[in-house]
Amino acid sequence: MDDQTDKKPAPQKAAVSVEASSLADQVATIKLGLKASPVRGPLAWVCVGIVAVIVATAIGQVLLNRWNQPFYDALARRDMADFLHQLLVFAMIAGGLLVLNIGQTWLNQMIRLRLREALTLDLIDQWMRPARAFRLANAGAIGVNPDQRMQQDAAHLSDLSTDLGVGLLQSFILLVSFIGVLWELSSGFVFHIGGYSLAIPGYMVWAAFLYAGIASWLSWLVGRPLIGLNSERYTREAELRSSMVRVNENVDAIALYHGEPDARRRLELDLGTLLGAMRRIFTAQINLSWVTDTYGWITVVAPILVASPVYFSGDISFGGLMMAVGAFNQVHSSLRWFINNIGSIADWRATLMRVADFRIALTETDALHDTEKRIQFGENANGSLTFDKLQVSSPEG
Repeated sequence: MDDQTDKKPAPQKAAVSVEASSLADQVATIKLGLKASPVRGPLAWVCVGIVAVIVATAIGQVLLNRWNQPFYDALARRDMADFLHQLLVFAMIAGGLLVLNIGQTWLNQMIRLRLREALTLDLIDQWMRPARAFRLANAGAIGVNPDQRMQQDAAHLSDLSTDLGVGLLQSFILLVSFIGVLWELSSGFVFHIGGYSLAIPGYMVWAAFLYAGIASWLSWLVGRPLIGLNSERYTREAELRSSMVRVNENVDAIALYHGEPDARRRLELDLGTLLGAMRRIFTAQINLSWVTDTYGWITVVAPILVASPVYFSGDISFGGLMMAVGAFNQVHSSLRWFINNIGSIADWRATLMRVADFRIALTETDALHDTEKRIQFGENANGSLTFDKLQVSSPEG
């Protein structure tokens, strides 16, 4: 047997490096995996179903908001007959919304399940291509702990993507539904300040955008470091688990050679780095809580403060005020989706980076293999076994 090589070695490419891939590249590679998935059909139908349910829920929310005006006006008039009638209307609207909410919860779980199945099957398929798992194991840091990326990270990415995606869609539809209501309620109102009149068409809409915009900007400014911190934490978690598995697989040798002190020091070191990463995350989360909790308390009175000029001028009734407050809360709640989910967005970004970069690395190992030295087999005329220009390279180079 004759062992030969046909290409020059490329030691500088001994490790696959994809950690610098952009968000667009990461999203594109995940889309590519989902597009080729055998469960893309059921996943698409479940997504269509939840869009329909969210739209129906938004219609129900608009009807419930309109119900506020006659209900509170009946209370202001002390009209018992109209009050009881409005309670019946509320029961019908709330019953419909209850059914829709349960349906949305079920569809949410189905999306989570199908997305997990699609992502994991794709990663397993890419990993189990001929010789890819072996090449990846020798491709550097990206090839460490592939089991965690395919099992834990893929599951976490599925859960976060479902929750954030459904929440964002619902917030957008509610925003579109209630902007018109809020604009109509605040249209035609004129501020009288120091003998001057100032008309701001739909001023309650602009107030909601300004209020939520400032909160979103501050939340992103404070919460942005969580992306890198979460990614570092997952890496440290993987290293600790890998060390524990290694110790468990070599307990006989460790006991035979009295290596428990060395093994303990290794585990304590990995645990220490993990705890350090977690402390940095907790510090960043506390800083973020100062922003989100402050705005949460201000929001208790903000809608009434914004709508009060219209009410005190006599342009709307008490029921109209409560309707305006409800519409403002819906618009503001939709706009503050980013604020409420900044921590989850940072976590999703870090998890996407790990899963997408792992999938990119699986395909990059093929390109790397084409430029590296590889063994060729041939037959000797005399039937003897010979090696020609054989070189052995360790993963460390």
